[in-house]
Amino acid sequence: MTVVMDKLALEQFLAEHFEQVAADFVVDEVRTDGLRVRLLSRDRHLRPGGTISGPAMFGLADVGVYLAILSRIGPEALSVTTNCSIDFMRKPVAGVDVVAEVTLLKLGRVLAVGNVLLYSDGSPDPVARATLTYSIPPKSMG
Repeated sequence: MTVVMDKLALEQFLAEHFEQVAADFVVDEVRTDGLRVRLLSRDRHLRPGGTISGPAMFGLADVGVYLAILSRIGPEALSVTTNCSIDFMRKPVAGVDVVAEVTLLKLGRVLAVGNVLLYSDGSPDPVARATLTYSIPPKSMG
């Protein structure tokens, strides 16, 4: 299967359908097996102790897998997360973007599974790992 939505199309989709968070994310690269997306680090993403919060990292992983799926199936806003497992491995660097390397492990008709490694931008060691499953709604019969 080929890429049907590129970087620009994915960012436009986010701006149209998820304007409340669209400005937080930038798609760096779209590949046939996934993509790279970043969370633009801001003060609102920090938790006490000066680190990126767990919910902010979860949001990045979730948005990353969602966009990777859309890059392959097209603009299907009703695809939803059905499961997520995330392991926080080390403290991310405050004031630095968090980058998600997303790989689609399975893309079926009704389910998709993605793996995500999160990094502090410029660091070789992942700060978290997540696996997410998405439900893809059936195509309209009309």
